[in-house]
Amino acid sequence: MKSLLLITCLAAGYTATAQNRTPGDTLRSPLSSGPGKALIRLYAPKASEVKLVGDFTRTPIALTSDGQGIWKTEIGPLRPDYYTYTLIVDGVRTLDPKNASIKQGIASVENVVLIPGSETAFEDVQNVPHGELRQVWYSSSTLGRMRRMHVYTPPGYEKGRDSYPVFYLLHGAGDDDSGWSTIGRAGFIFDNLIAAGKIKPMVVVMPNGSMPTEPGTPLNMSRMRDLFSSELLKDILPRVEAGYRVKTSPADRAIAGLSMGGFQTLDVVLSRPELFTYAGVFSSGFFGPSIDEAETKYSKSLNDKDFNSKKKLFWIGIGKDDFVMEANRKTLALLDKHQIRYQYKETEGGHTWINWRQYLNEFTPMLFR
Repeated sequence: MKSLLLITCLAAGYTATAQNRTPGDTLRSPLSSGPGKALIRLYAPKASEVKLVGDFTRTPIALTSDGQGIWKTEIGPLRPDYYTYTLIVDGVRTLDPKNASIKQGIASVENVVLIPGSETAFEDVQNVPHGELRQVWYSSSTLGRMRRMHVYTPPGYEKGRDSYPVFYLLHGAGDDDSGWSTIGRAGFIFDNLIAAGKIKPMVVVMPNGSMPTEPGTPLNMSRMRDLFSSELLKDILPRVEAGYRVKTSPADRAIAGLSMGGFQTLDVVLSRPELFTYAGVFSSGFFGPSIDEAETKYSKSLNDKDFNSKKKLFWIGIGKDDFVMEANRKTLALLDKHQIRYQYKETEGGHTWINWRQYLNEFTPMLFR
């Protein structure tokens, strides 16, 4: 009797499942639809409007319906790279449920789509030795709570005894410590550069530069800058130097960041110039009122005749269409005024990971030489 009941229930369940099948069950998205192109599709039979937004378009792209509940649009042609996007269904932002590749931030999640091509080789998974990426929790005395950072160790670290130079790599506003290792592709970029002999093996620390804020409180960049600086110096550096085989001289330390992380990098480098011999600022500068206080806040470093001799590399890169270009230019003018030397690169594009991954690939080989 029990066996008969089980068979009856399974049969009923199978029938119900079959009856509830929809065109969305076998739908695939995204799909390659030609060189530089991808087809994005969504099953939403009750939707009246579906749009797509992403870092490859300045305006939302409307999807069209086939009348059977399937909405679609083709993106491209785009330069081969990794891009992010989300869908807006009747005004509500949502993920593409058929695409499991995602990038998470502190308050949002986006899908990732790859437009394949030889141009992405530097950031792709290649058949080379791979390092390890760890999620490391530590106690922050600055914030009075547990915090997380991602740490990359190069191939061979576990089996060796050597000490390595250390590179602190900072993300931008809206992201967390996972940003550089997900959409930033940092671990794969380091693996490929090491395998090609273009960089020295190094430990890379990717901390969470986003400081906790009260709900509804406007983002205060100066406050986040000061909190992060305190946490980096009091909590993160000591934790890394106690827990990893890293060298501790300034010549073996580098720091770089994008957008908010670039702002934080400028703050640390000009507040504590003795700590880092290498620095990189991607798509950033002193934002808003911070440019007015910079000359006073960092007067000691700006007027230090020995500042340039303490830096082997001070690299600044930005896209021509970046919306922070004005802040960047004001920052360069301040550095020029005080005869602070730097290398500057202006590229195509805007405030996107497309540029930041390229900057990382170009910047890292100049470290620890």
